[in-house]
Amino acid sequence: MRIITAEQYKRNERQTIIDQTLDQTVLNIIKDVQTNGDDALRKYTNMFDNVDIDELVVTEQEFEDALEMVDDNFVAAIQAAIKNITRFHDLQKEQSWFMTRENGIMLGQHVTPIEKIGIYVPGGQADYPSTVIMNVIPAKIAGVPSISLTTPPQADSTINPHVLTAARLVGIDRVYKIGGAQAIAALAYGTQSVDRVYKIVGPGNRYVARAKKWVYGDVAIDMIAGPSEICIVADESAPPSYVAADLLSQAEHDEDATAICITTDHMLAEAVRREVDEQCQSLERESIIKESLAQNGRMIVVQSLQEAFDLVNDMAPEHLQLMIKDASLHVSNIRNAGAIFIGNYSPEPLGDYYAGPNHTLPTDGTATFSSPLGVYDFIKRSSIIHYSKGALREASDDIITLARKEDLEAHAQSIQQRRRKENNI
Repeated sequence: MRIITAEQYKRNERQTIIDQTLDQTVLNIIKDVQTNGDDALRKYTNMFDNVDIDELVVTEQEFEDALEMVDDNFVAAIQAAIKNITRFHDLQKEQSWFMTRENGIMLGQHVTPIEKIGIYVPGGQADYPSTVIMNVIPAKIAGVPSISLTTPPQADSTINPHVLTAARLVGIDRVYKIGGAQAIAALAYGTQSVDRVYKIVGPGNRYVARAKKWVYGDVAIDMIAGPSEICIVADESAPPSYVAADLLSQAEHDEDATAICITTDHMLAEAVRREVDEQCQSLERESIIKESLAQNGRMIVVQSLQEAFDLVNDMAPEHLQLMIKDASLHVSNIRNAGAIFIGNYSPEPLGDYYAGPNHTLPTDGTATFSSPLGVYDFIKRSSIIHYSKGALREASDDIITLARKEDLEAHAQSIQQRRRKENNI
């Protein structure tokens, strides 16, 4: 990892580049799925996953086989995670509310769940049962009645047993063996086998992310998630081996992942760099990590913690770790981050799997305006308005004035009709 200053980092910030070839590829896939349905899904599964697939829907027998293939330790761990995630997300539930005013006015907000949700669970480099529970649990708590899950098949045309077990443990019965942009198109528009949904959530590769962007408007989406990111703010109190291990935990996701440490201590930066090189050698994904760190790994030395916080707020990282003295006292300095991990014993994987807050987080600077996935992403709110005859009479002149100021006479006449009908309401 290179050691640089904040100014050097700012001069070389990554710019978003529009990839027209990617766009065209994704659009062609979407149109093909719209036109040819299941046949297109099978074609692209063969083309991209090298799998010939007949039945696109996971059968009950496959669920049962998966449950027998996983070990008891995994089941116990995933159940403990489910408990923590459920407890956290239960606190996000919203209720309908109503208020009454004088003269027969009643206003309010009616909260209802979105009826049909599609969840994308990535595969490829790894399998992610944690993504299943992180996306399904808030949807279940919101009361979503219909949840479909889609994920790429393995080489033998089955779904990873840990993914299927996680799905069953959180109450999912409908799983499709489809990955990539074609899965997003199928969820958005429906095919012979895949039911159309109203909102799509879940992370994926750049084809999945771009497909979500293109179908947005026909369906809702949670966010357009990019490669994983971690930023660690560390001072001389942070153990270099911990900092290095946490940077590596994100760099192993894929070659486009970003791992950055911002520190006020140049000696710590050197120590962390040595630790990264040493620890990396024993990791299975060493080649992926090295590519990731070469492209996007940085040690940034700053003059003060305030300079570090300013840089963090410009980056708006997906994951932020504060490994500094009195870390909890500095949280108020952070305006933009997907999730904030406080202290030396709150590493990012704690949030990925177990603590309770959601691990589906805004990336690529979008934490400046976006939030983690939550129960609120699976509900919608309808406004409630009730006026009595007397209340409308009192408001009618103001409404007519405003409507005519906008040259919308039919709006004004909507009120006038009632005034005439109801004897000068």
